[in-house]
Amino acid sequence: MTVDELSNKVTHSPGSRLLRILESPGVSTFLGVHDALSARIAADCGYPALWASGLGMSTALGLRDCDEASWTELLDITARMVEATNLPILVDGDTGYGNFNTARRFAMRAERAGAAGVCIEDKVFPKMNSFVGDGHALAPIPEFCGKIAACKDAVRDSSFVLVARVEALIAGAGMGVALERAEAYRAAGADAIFIHSRMPTVAQIAEFTLGWNDKLPLIIAPTTYHRTPIAEFERLGISGVIWANQAMRAAVAAVKRVCAALHDGPAGIDSSISSLPEVFSLLDYDALERDEQLYGSYEHRNPL
Repeated sequence: MTVDELSNKVTHSPGSRLLRILESPGVSTFLGVHDALSARIAADCGYPALWASGLGMSTALGLRDCDEASWTELLDITARMVEATNLPILVDGDTGYGNFNTARRFAMRAERAGAAGVCIEDKVFPKMNSFVGDGHALAPIPEFCGKIAACKDAVRDSSFVLVARVEALIAGAGMGVALERAEAYRAAGADAIFIHSRMPTVAQIAEFTLGWNDKLPLIIAPTTYHRTPIAEFERLGISGVIWANQAMRAAVAAVKRVCAALHDGPAGIDSSISSLPEVFSLLDYDALERDEQLYGSYEHRNPL
């Protein structure tokens, strides 16, 4: 591979594409996806990037979001998302599944699966979903900084994105602790900060942005303050908004509704479900038919 070819490969790597999205003006929206089908739907709807949701993937496996699913199971799903779409994918890596060594192995495997980056959070392993209960213990700052540095040193592509998720506001540790931790993670090599809040308004996030002063791109997941206009997030200097779990929750509601209705037969549900042609179009069956004509009975064509 020539120097120009290598440079072009790095420039167009998944990580470099994700970095460009995070560093571009305005707010970029990421859709949380839980399997290859939801990834295809998100791409079809025009999202620029995806969030491989730990909650979503665990739920799709019938497991709880408290590290019941192994990281290999979640990366298997991520690899299928990568295969299904060419969008850059940021993978929810929970706490890194242990110490610096498991965290860097997770990052290395995510990179090899084709992900654009990973996000790790500063709670202790095993974690509990941030919207469940109040007992969210934070990892010591030096320990978590070591995870960040280990992940950055382990991956091959220097543009592979490492997002540090600050859980201090979830844990009730206060704004000063949140800012202190974010600054430590920036110094350790994080490419972006995911500041997490479960308050019903954007007030906590707004206060954090004032203290943060645009040191690194900021990412949020407004699950509980979703009524805030996107324009307000842009005014606050937010780079990425992750709609982390809405697609999974929509799928749960739709499947439950249809399953309940089918007790009385399928009459009347056609208008509320996708048609088979719509499904076939999403999965690009026409391309398979074209390839069948090309490769199904292949005859070697001698060059002139």
